Amino acid sequence: MPFVVIGINHRTAPVEIREKVVFPEHDLSVALREMTKLPGVREGVIVSTCNRTELYCLSDGGEPPLVQWLSRWHDLASHQVDISASVYRLQDSAAIKHVFSVACGLDSLVLGEPQILGQLKTAYRQAHEVGTTGPYLNRLMQTAFSVAKRVRTETRIGANAVSVASAAVVLARTVFERLENHTALLIGAGEMIALAARHLRANGLRRVIVANRSIERAQELAEEFGGSAIGLEALPSHLADADIVIASTASPQPVVTYEAVRAALRARKRKPMFMVDIAVPRDIEARVAELGDVYLFTIDDLQSVVNENIEARREAARDADGLIATRIERFEQQLKTLDVAPLIREMREGADRVRAQSAAQAQRMLAAGRDPREVVEFLATTLTNRLMHAPSQRLREAAERGDDEMLRALESLFGGEGADVEPLDATESATRQDLAPPAGAAANER
Repeated sequence: MPFVVIGINHRTAPVEIREKVVFPEHDLSVALREMTKLPGVREGVIVSTCNRTELYCLSDGGEPPLVQWLSRWHDLASHQVDISASVYRLQDSAAIKHVFSVACGLDSLVLGEPQILGQLKTAYRQAHEVGTTGPYLNRLMQTAFSVAKRVRTETRIGANAVSVASAAVVLARTVFERLENHTALLIGAGEMIALAARHLRANGLRRVIVANRSIERAQELAEEFGGSAIGLEALPSHLADADIVIASTASPQPVVTYEAVRAALRARKRKPMFMVDIAVPRDIEARVAELGDVYLFTIDDLQSVVNENIEARREAARDADGLIATRIERFEQQLKTLDVAPLIREMREGADRVRAQSAAQAQRMLAAGRDPREVVEFLATTLTNRLMHAPSQRLREAAERGDDEMLRALESLFGGEGADVEPLDATESATRQDLAPPAGAAANER
């Protein structure tokens, strides 16, 4: 029963193509139902983020027409967009490995980032609620989440900052052990500053001041983090409040001067300031680094930290690959039990019917005053005969046909040493002999 993954991601397609195949959340339920009605598709999950759109399916065999459906759903023909060169197609073990790798962050733009695991869980939950998952994809997704947890706990895949913004916050914590009671002044309101603000908030920082040339944009970002907003012209009067300064503007000239920082340090009574200049050209005058009680880092300082951490994550990723390979082998073995589950269930239900019927007959015999030993022997003999009737008949038929394969299978199931029961101990053996009914006693029950 093959697993199939059809997808487009940041490695195979630019954003102008990826954005054409995104599934809006309000369309996802309808898309899931339509996809699982395609010929050959039995179960399905759709993962759609800014960096990837992937279809996870269980098929009846071969590759269902998923690429054609994806193109039709997004009406790519009318946009003159051809995704054939950007699509990857994976099956079986390769598909399983891919899903595990995605869950662990090994296939992400930022190696080891944890956000994709949450996105994967959301995609699975939506498909499960719609009813497009079944025993196979349920098992696959739950195992993927388990593998991701193990990779997080047993490797250092997420231990090192691999973005400039996150590296800045890591460095800040080398100066200030705890950030809760400190104030950050963020200069600029672009994506890098917003990301730095999120990392600061995640590390416990409570007070944020956003300074920007456009006060409206500063207010918008400040509201997101419960902070306050100022214009760039007000920087000198607020520098003394800042324990942490992170700057990233498009200004051609420094917006934080040597004199402004020196004055702020006097007002702070020499309390240290941690400053990060992410901008190119630089936002903080280079001479600021000469001041005592200032820890100034530039984009180059941060990039060297990021590069070292990326290499550390690559090493952790190699360890994660080993864990994934081991888990894939075990997962594929577990899947084989799903193929026979309906047969096992049917066999057990049949055996339960035989047991219930035989037990009812034995109870009627007891109610009629029959000797309990005679009833026990009847029950044992009847159960044996009824449960072995079908296998015995199949064995005779296989022998008549000369079906050696069937004979070997039946021998494996019912013959050889594996069919022997555990020997009775002396007490059990003596008890059984004492209770043995006279020969032919069970034949009276019809």
